[in-house]
Amino acid sequence: MISIVHKPLEQDTRGILPLLDRAHAQRARRFHLSLQDYAPTPLQPLDQLACHLGISKLWVKDESGRFGLKAFKALGGSYAIARTLMDRLQEPEEYMTVDYLRSEAVRRRLGDLTFITTTDGNHGASIAWTARLLDYPAVVYMPRGTAPERVHRIENLGAQVIVTDMGYDDTVRLSFAEAERNGWLAAQDTTAPGYEQFPFYCMQGYTTMALEALEALEATGQKPTHVFVQAGAGTLTGAITAFFAQAYPDNPPLLAVIEAESYNALQRTAEAADGHNRTAPGSNDTIMAGLSVGEMCTVAWDALRCSATCYAAVDNPTAATGMRVLGAPLLGDPRVISGESGAVGVGLLYAALADPEQTELRKKLKLNRNSRVLCFSTEGDTDPQGYRRVVWEGAFPLK
Repeated sequence: MISIVHKPLEQDTRGILPLLDRAHAQRARRFHLSLQDYAPTPLQPLDQLACHLGISKLWVKDESGRFGLKAFKALGGSYAIARTLMDRLQEPEEYMTVDYLRSEAVRRRLGDLTFITTTDGNHGASIAWTARLLDYPAVVYMPRGTAPERVHRIENLGAQVIVTDMGYDDTVRLSFAEAERNGWLAAQDTTAPGYEQFPFYCMQGYTTMALEALEALEATGQKPTHVFVQAGAGTLTGAITAFFAQAYPDNPPLLAVIEAESYNALQRTAEAADGHNRTAPGSNDTIMAGLSVGEMCTVAWDALRCSATCYAAVDNPTAATGMRVLGAPLLGDPRVISGESGAVGVGLLYAALADPEQTELRKKLKLNRNSRVLCFSTEGDTDPQGYRRVVWEGAFPLK
């Protein structure tokens, strides 16, 4: 099942959008440039698939090679940790580089630190990777049902990993409690009462990816009519939609938020349109581990409600189709290895355009032969065994 909800834009009463614009993205990228392994990820043109589906253009931002972690999350995690440490030092962002934060003088000033977070996989890997880069310990909690490959990946980055017997949202609460009890630094990409700054720094870090995509598009002389981006808690989605709404202020593209159908807190909130944030019930039957979040990030919603107008919730077959289409491209198109949470944008596009009977879905997404669609493949095969089960065997769910 695929459901679509449209929502009118609201005013940016908190002034959050200008903090996610091109100028701030350039500041975030300046820090990322200090990371030895930083390089822009490719914006892949899928011209043959676009022609096959009857649209003008399709681009996929392929994050599978980011920092060797197979996912985009390190952009947010590294930037948020760096900004948090600079806040503690009371030093300006202009000084913020990896070498500066690793310097002996700075480490003496900061003292002993331990980072703690909860993750379904990619965010925890980003925190573990950044902590190792800066030579600090990290503790990573993961919810029940986490794929063993994702656990091992984070352990191999040097973090202590604890898999709980709870779902994601309850595990987040546990990690906040452990941070308080132990005096550790919570490095979470979603909000809690009194905890908004770190997830907002994550959002600013993600704008580096949006800036890369925009610059690649500008080099072609084309602009998208649609931007599809997936949401867990919403930090990535809020950053991307806010960025592109301001990149094209006179004629913004349709900015579509995509969630797993049983974790559609953003869609529920948009549909209610009463000013009260909703949660989603969640379930254990989604293959989209990175989208298995039933409670939204409130600061992300503040950005989304001022920039995104379309909210989609998709099922497992939609995500699986996206994985297969990207992994087995038409002749002449590049191959993109995209995981369960990374492929949902292309999966939704394919569902709307490949079936002639999906007239209503195409209408809701405002797709036609002139459409130019930008999708974000936010992860590669972060769980290789699970990827093969979906792509080779057609087997799901994974949890």
